[in-house]
Amino acid sequence: MTVTPAKSDRAYAPVLRKAAPTEAAGYAAFAESVFANTEGEIPLKYRELIAIAVALTTQCEMCLESHTKAAHEAGATREEIAETTFVTAALRAGGAYTHGMKAMRVLDGLQE
Repeated sequence: MTVTPAKSDRAYAPVLRKAAPTEAAGYAAFAESVFANTEGEIPLKYRELIAIAVALTTQCEMCLESHTKAAHEAGATREEIAETTFVTAALRAGGAYTHGMKAMRVLDGLQE
């Protein structure tokens, strides 16, 4: 039996866009405007570092790849990307800690 190599997930982008063209166009226009805004207060390099932080948190591999490349092209250094990683990790851990507090509150409610 011959196994056909699997397509990458990115290969399905045209399929997804064709299946929902209005929504895909709206998403593309919004996402493009966020990173094309040269009049905004946040420079592109910082926008891309924020995008890396969000991609690390959401664990979106495609976003991580594309925004790391874009951040590099916008002048981000290895050190800036590394620090972004640890800022993200600290906040992600903080989220677990604060949700642990919520779990304690829920537990208290169950024991009343």
